Amino acid sequence: MWYVSTRGMAPRIDFEGALFSGYAPDGGLYMPEELPQLGRETLREWSMLSYPSLVKELCSLFIGPELIPRDDLNDLIDRAFSRFRHREVVHLSRLRNGLNVLELWHGATYAFKDMSLCCAAQFLQYFLQKRKRHVTVVVGTSGDTGSAAIESVQGAKNVDIIVLLPKGHCTKIQELQMTTVLRENVHVFGVEGNSDELDEPIKTVFADVAFVKKHNLMSLNSINWSRVLVQIAHHFFAYFRCAPSLDTHPLPPVEVVVPTGAAGNLAAGCIAQKMGLPIHLVVAVNSNDIIHRTVQWGDFSLSEVVKPTLASAMDIQVPYNMERIFWLLSGSDSQVIRALMEQFERTKSVGLPKELHSKLAEAVTSQSVSDEAITQTMGRCWQENEYLLCPHSAVAVSCHYQQVDRQQPSPPRCCLAPASAAKFPEAVQAARLTLDTPAEILALEHKETRCTPVRKGDDWTRMLRDRIEDLSQQWQGRFQNLPA
Repeated sequence: MWYVSTRGMAPRIDFEGALFSGYAPDGGLYMPEELPQLGRETLREWSMLSYPSLVKELCSLFIGPELIPRDDLNDLIDRAFSRFRHREVVHLSRLRNGLNVLELWHGATYAFKDMSLCCAAQFLQYFLQKRKRHVTVVVGTSGDTGSAAIESVQGAKNVDIIVLLPKGHCTKIQELQMTTVLRENVHVFGVEGNSDELDEPIKTVFADVAFVKKHNLMSLNSINWSRVLVQIAHHFFAYFRCAPSLDTHPLPPVEVVVPTGAAGNLAAGCIAQKMGLPIHLVVAVNSNDIIHRTVQWGDFSLSEVVKPTLASAMDIQVPYNMERIFWLLSGSDSQVIRALMEQFERTKSVGLPKELHSKLAEAVTSQSVSDEAITQTMGRCWQENEYLLCPHSAVAVSCHYQQVDRQQPSPPRCCLAPASAAKFPEAVQAARLTLDTPAEILALEHKETRCTPVRKGDDWTRMLRDRIEDLSQQWQGRFQNLPA
């Protein structure tokens, strides 16, 4: 299995190369050169599998046994999920009015990103130990990625992690989950800016190919293919749990509602579709609606500002995984994608070519959900089910309630729930509901914190480069002092 850049100007690489890369050298994102096609029999066999077993089957299609033998792969995935609170790793709650909520938040930081990052970190450490290498992971976060990335690699000997968080734009709990980890290999920067702004210095650093190579830099944002790979399993699992039967011909469709910011989970769903899974995707966003405008009108353009919302982890204007989706739907036409994305980077605004837009509108429908609709949905779900949604899950469930209220016939529907309500007490309060906060989250308030401030007037790129160079020197010093 080979991986190619969406922009077509970088050499193809294997899974190990894609894992250790952020952006491709030509500014694109890595995608599999070809997608495996799954027939009815494979889908029927897979429908009986547990979630971890499903992840193993999927990963074995995209990671060659010459890189990670199958027994090792199984062990790594078992290790990745060993600390999840739910024995099934993910759990489907079947609620009133046909509402199915797939809980993806039973990992250490109560967010769906634990699932893909725990696996990515295991793959990473497997190769690093084998190659006796060190990497510095650089992550920009809008809230949940940073804490899940820290959790997955904290204490690892061969990895340093630098996280840039948008000060004042995360919830207090999200911030504390990052700043209270005092391990030697964890370095947190609190940036005076939003998550799109803090992505800029990261992209600038990764554009310097010689610097990236010299310091063994990589990213664990959802630009990293391994993250998207594991997220494909959410869609298969949702389908198998919600499809009425796999004995009919053709297989019955299931609608999967995907709340998203950077579109990683949406890209994973589009890949699952292309592999033969009969799902229809509904993408649900908050008031930062670039994805909604793109699906509806082909208008891929930035708004003037990022609007702060109750679903703060989705307060994103640059959904970089849309590039993967455009590439997939264009029939892997890297020339079209390169021209499109380079224009977007120059002008912050681009209209999709007509053919590409019609393919997108065929694969995906979309909704934009206001803060008012988020709190109403949280209230309604509690009233009907005594079930508490996080604001991001409420963005998805709001789409479900709109369909229910229209009383239109539709296929079974599954709403992906990316986080626990326990991480968002402010939103729970706004919905006039009460929260039973887990003890481990309450304990964060009393822990010591560590965070380097990055202020408006500072040279953010220079600060980032300096810290990376320091860490490289420290690692070289430690490596030279290791006993022979």
